[in-house]
Amino acid sequence: MHRSRNAFTFIVYSMLVNVQNYDVKQTVQTLLFIALLLAGMQLSAQSGPSTKPNLLIAHRGGIVDSTAGQNSLKALTKAIAKGYWMVEVDLRMTKDSVLITHHDKNFRQSFGLDSAVSSMTWEAIGKLRGVNGYRVQRFEDVLAHCKGKLGVMIDNKLDGNDTAVWTRLITLLKKYDLYKSALMIGTDESTAYFTGKIRLSCTRQQLETNINRPDYKASNYYLFSDKISREDYEWAHRRNILVVGVINAWAFQPGESVSKAEEQATTLKAAGVQCFQIDSQYESLFQK
Repeated sequence: MHRSRNAFTFIVYSMLVNVQNYDVKQTVQTLLFIALLLAGMQLSAQSGPSTKPNLLIAHRGGIVDSTAGQNSLKALTKAIAKGYWMVEVDLRMTKDSVLITHHDKNFRQSFGLDSAVSSMTWEAIGKLRGVNGYRVQRFEDVLAHCKGKLGVMIDNKLDGNDTAVWTRLITLLKKYDLYKSALMIGTDESTAYFTGKIRLSCTRQQLETNINRPDYKASNYYLFSDKISREDYEWAHRRNILVVGVINAWAFQPGESVSKAEEQATTLKAAGVQCFQIDSQYESLFQK
């Protein structure tokens, strides 16, 4: 790049020295300035360090701590206040087909109640109260809270492929202007339905397979992994595929969470990754 730019500069400069006509000389000077400016911008874009801030996705429904439970409005509000890019929410459905945000299949850990989510109505679930006043949220209420403030990554935990439910889901996303930006951690059963509708998480191997589909579009998918190399990132980046790195506490053994998370963050950032789905205790690893 340096060599070709210098050669071009020398050629134009030689022309400039030998030009006698004032108007032509002014034109050549202007062209030289523009050429040098564009060359400098291209060089900076190719080799300069990125100044873009990291985009963070709050795992487990927001900033979860001793005062805010996972998938709670309090955790969500904290993520908004901290300027997170998105929030990851866990999608489940009640006995009477109300979509809610709740991680587990039952309420044992949250409320000490050994009942499955799918066995209880929304009326009964809505009355449950846990530590710090925690209660389960309807999916629609979470979307309303996010509108204009946070994007959503949906961890789809519903079994099967009920297209009527998926239609309701998309309708709600559109209602709160969150559809176009939404990401999904999908299921095998629902993949066919959501392909081309909501951007779906994939491994590198899955992406390499999907590229051969006749309906393939880069906007249908995103690379989602806790292990992304520089080569993986550049492969996806060349194909305009969104890349999201993952740092979740559940993946680490007790006692090694902090050191392993720091090591993982360093590796992902060195690979070029700038979007991360994280547990909020690792937020400091992405602050400049």
